[in-house]
Amino acid sequence: MQLGIFSVGDVTTDPTTGRTPTEHERIKAQVEIAKKAEDVGLDVVAVGQHHNPPFVASSPTTTMAWIAAQTERIVLSTSTTLITTTDPVRIAEDYGTLQHLTDGRMDLMLGRGNTGPVYPWFGKDIREGINLAIENYALLHRLWHEDVVDWQGRFRTPLQGFTATPRPLDGVAPFVWHGSIRSPEIAEQAAYYGDGFFHNHIFWPASHTEQMVALYRRRFEHYGHGRADQAFVGLGGQFFMRRNSQDAVNEFRPYFDNAPVYGHGPSMEEFTQATPLTVGSPQQVIERTLGFRDYVGDYQRQLFLVDHAGLPLKTVLEQLDLLGEILPDLRAGFAEGRPAHVPDAPTHGARVAALAGSEGADTDDSEEASA
Repeated sequence: MQLGIFSVGDVTTDPTTGRTPTEHERIKAQVEIAKKAEDVGLDVVAVGQHHNPPFVASSPTTTMAWIAAQTERIVLSTSTTLITTTDPVRIAEDYGTLQHLTDGRMDLMLGRGNTGPVYPWFGKDIREGINLAIENYALLHRLWHEDVVDWQGRFRTPLQGFTATPRPLDGVAPFVWHGSIRSPEIAEQAAYYGDGFFHNHIFWPASHTEQMVALYRRRFEHYGHGRADQAFVGLGGQFFMRRNSQDAVNEFRPYFDNAPVYGHGPSMEEFTQATPLTVGSPQQVIERTLGFRDYVGDYQRQLFLVDHAGLPLKTVLEQLDLLGEILPDLRAGFAEGRPAHVPDAPTHGARVAALAGSEGADTDDSEEASA
């Protein structure tokens, strides 16, 4: 089970002070937050991709490479990589290079994004969003799994005898999560390839998350990748905690009430009741988070959104300190009762070892057949 954080890179005014961080400050803050995440023992940090204000996450591979150079252990991922408006050849080569630079300490989550105007900026039609996601990933998958690719599709110029460089590290392509909040087509896509499915899980009720994950699990088994409970599931989530629950409520309320994504709507109490947002004590965060298994089953990756809504860097780092304190309880809780056949979160090392084992078994079979 991997525990970590994700960011969308928003630049939001702090409603308690009226101060808006500069783009420079926000970009630098993402690096400090990632380094702190490793220091407190988290497993993953994921950065977003947006191409419009008020976001600064337009170049995730640049940010990930800079973070990787200043960390030693933490896995770098994305939240998300825009498969619809980023050319799949560009993705193959950018993230392929990153895979080598990080010695495999990376993966990526593909998504369609949440900003409509980005499509025409990159010459695409938002009405083709799902079709773009399906076709572009079909090409990306081939670019990483075939040395020479001939390709013709609807949305880009054809390829003839094309080789994406560099080739995947150790012959193993980066692991891919397909992120979606509400599209069953994306759950189906993840299942078809045997990839991971990541549900954002921060705006919708548990019943919706349960339905989407269950669909992915059924289809994962249908395509012969393993049992349904062996599918690779990731969840988002968000919290704000202080040692005293009422202090957390009082401090976070102005940020919630004015947040661009959910402010000026339901009350914080209504929102925390209807969604996985937890505002309270460390124990409340532990209990709520471990309760996610009740409706999605045992899963592989849990990421939290902690740097958003104008929260100052100092507060975000304090949140990570508190998260670090409860990590042992979260790890123990997720491990309790976890069946042995449920796989761990995919890592580059484990996937290289699995490939070597598979090739060794094939060699043994061939030798036995020759004998």
